[in-house]
Amino acid sequence: MAKIDRMPGDEKPVRRVKVTAEAIFDVTDATAVKQAALEDIAQTSFAGDKAEVAEIVAEEQDAVRGDLTKAVSWLADPGQMISFDVPGIQCDLTTYRVDDLDNPEPARYPDFASLFHTCGCRLDSCDSCEGFELAPRTAAVLSSMSQMLADQAYDDVIEHGDEPVDNESAWNIFDEYPRITWRQDAVWRRQAARAFDDLAADLATGDWPLPRCPAEEMALHLSIRYAQSAVEDGWAGFDGPLKHIPEHPDDFEWTALYDVLFQDLDILSLFDAELDGIEDPESETNQSFGIGDYRPQAWFQTFNNMEPRDGRRPFRR
Repeated sequence: MAKIDRMPGDEKPVRRVKVTAEAIFDVTDATAVKQAALEDIAQTSFAGDKAEVAEIVAEEQDAVRGDLTKAVSWLADPGQMISFDVPGIQCDLTTYRVDDLDNPEPARYPDFASLFHTCGCRLDSCDSCEGFELAPRTAAVLSSMSQMLADQAYDDVIEHGDEPVDNESAWNIFDEYPRITWRQDAVWRRQAARAFDDLAADLATGDWPLPRCPAEEMALHLSIRYAQSAVEDGWAGFDGPLKHIPEHPDDFEWTALYDVLFQDLDILSLFDAELDGIEDPESETNQSFGIGDYRPQAWFQTFNNMEPRDGRRPFRR
């Protein structure tokens, strides 16, 4: 599927076209498939120094040794399956999953209908319906998009490491961040990837995804934008794994999400080239608007009115 249009200020709008395909493979020799994946991992160029690359290779190879679906997932290349040698079109973003049809996994989604129980009676006497309710389907698609974008961010870290974002390389997500972040290193980007997972973790426990730092604000902006596109274009999963979630009158109230989940929208000013430097709390513009510190090094500092997350929480990848 094509990449979502960028944040305000970008000048290359694209038409988005979705191609849906399904491929089922019969694995006649699991050992051979795993060996092919191991060899492919060994030949793949990863970003980082010698020790970092060795660690990445070891982790990826350990994963495919113990899981046939991970081996198939490593070897699968949906971009090649739907590639076109035609001017004016390119496959910029693909998402896919690999399932073992003979040994299906148990349901991997939280029970959003129970976690985000809503009323929806619309009676004037009902206190529950008086304010905004985060509907189960909205929570589900936000969670799904947050996890997908986390995967895309971790993939960028593995493929690009400390490389600066530029227009010559293919990026999954970090080229959609403000330009002031484009020269951050792999450590910074890995923390940014975890911000998506942190929001998904909130939703998985029935909590609203309230950003606790600038990195989570950016992650939530992107998650909402991708969620809206997924719903409008029909690839959100509500005709598949999420179809059991009941509909609600407040489903997909995107504008309301900006009102209730964010304390402000200051971070979006970082996309405005005319406001370059506004991220610095010492700048006159920053102080006049009372924005605070939005320099990249401050993106993971918890807002004063929010509880910090557990610093011991792991990185998923």
